[in-house]
Amino acid sequence: QVRLVESGGGPVQAGGSLRLSCAASGRITLTYTMGWYRQPPGKERELVAVIKSGKFRNITDSVKGRFVISTNNAQNAVYLQMNSLKPEDTGVYYCYFDAYIPGVGRRDSWGQGTQVTVSS
Repeated sequence: QVRLVESGGGPVQAGGSLRLSCAASGRITLTYTMGWYRQPPGKERELVAVIKSGKFRNITDSVKGRFVISTNNAQNAVYLQMNSLKPEDTGVYYCYFDAYIPGVGRRDSWGQGTQVTVSS
C-alpha cells in the first residue's frame, strides 16, 4: 500500500504564504495523478491543483495565479506553494495520489490532511 505524509499547514495571516509538502512511501511504479484537494469548513472536498501524467496541470480558478503545484517524481513527492492567501483558502488540505502499486493494481490514496487557517 501507499502511505502519504503531509506537512506544512498551519495558521497564517491573509496575504501570507505557506508551502505544503507530501511524500508517498511504498512501491509505486507509475503515478497517473498527484496533487491537492481541500475541504473548507462545512463544505465538501474540492480540487485545488493536480498534475496528470507528470505534465498536465488542472488548477481551480480561485487559486490560479496564487498557488503553484510542483513535483519531484523521483521521490514521489508533490508540493503546493500557496501565496497571497485569503480567508476563503481556509480548510483541511489533502494530498492525493492515483498510482499503480505492484501486486495491488491502480489505487487512489489520500493523506491524513493538514489544516490551513487564514485569518483576516
